[in-house]
Amino acid sequence: MENSTHFKFFRLINKHIYFSFTLILYIFTIFVNLILIVTIFLEKMLHEPMYLFLCNLCINGIYGASAFYPKILYDLLFDSHVITYIGCMTQILVIYSYAFCEFTSLTVMAYDRYVAICKPLQYHSIMTTRKVWTLLLLTWLFSWLESGFGMGITAKLPLCGLDIDKPYCSNWAVVKLSCVDTTLNNLYGFIATFSHISQMILIVISYVNIIKASLRSRAERKKFMQTCLPHLITLTNFTISLTFDVMFARYGSNTSLLALRNIMAVEFLVVPPLVNPIIYGMKLTRIRNRVGQMFKLKVAALT
Repeated sequence: MENSTHFKFFRLINKHIYFSFTLILYIFTIFVNLILIVTIFLEKMLHEPMYLFLCNLCINGIYGASAFYPKILYDLLFDSHVITYIGCMTQILVIYSYAFCEFTSLTVMAYDRYVAICKPLQYHSIMTTRKVWTLLLLTWLFSWLESGFGMGITAKLPLCGLDIDKPYCSNWAVVKLSCVDTTLNNLYGFIATFSHISQMILIVISYVNIIKASLRSRAERKKFMQTCLPHLITLTNFTISLTFDVMFARYGSNTSLLALRNIMAVEFLVVPPLVNPIIYGMKLTRIRNRVGQMFKLKVAALT
């Protein structure tokens, strides 16, 4: 009886430690993204295409993190691992639209850097304010349509099971619970995959041209290191984690490498929203200087 009491006590302590750590991580993720969003919004000199696309990336980071953290925090606090069907479908819609928007945003940012470095004299005539806002609108519109269609055909499936083998609801995890033919869902998955592979090809082509242009002069190499290197780090991290999660969900075993699978399943929801604003904030001189000025003014006002 005494051993059982000790076990429950330590289990309760561990649960609250995990909850506290996760809550701090969520708050910090929102905080660092909001810093960049507010900085770009307040500083008129940062109202340029590159910074507006970065602002959009930070907004999407908060959006994606908010699809994951609240449910996990609820589960940790109340020791609950249940979600309603509507809640599950909503989580699928938000998480997938976040992932699609992230990848499309990174594609648009690669195009922006290609024009800036390979066609510097034509940059402002190509990347007009109207074109920038159109690209941002289309990024969100296509992401919502793509994820909405996927969720819609999944919602029509009758389910023969209730257990999802992931820390959150995912489209394929729900499809696997179906007891009818899922050919349409498979076809949609392959079409969506092909669409984003095409985006990846466009990014690779952009960077081949960017690297060629960067080798011509020292100034172009410096611009590449400051503006393109953070983008490459973000893109590589997001692509690897998302690819691993998709491949493991479809073709991996439900029993092998479970810990690694769960880590990689949440990595693209946890790491990019947290790391992206930090990397860009450190590498982009204008943002770093502006954030430093804001903190100095805040400290001066408090003293």
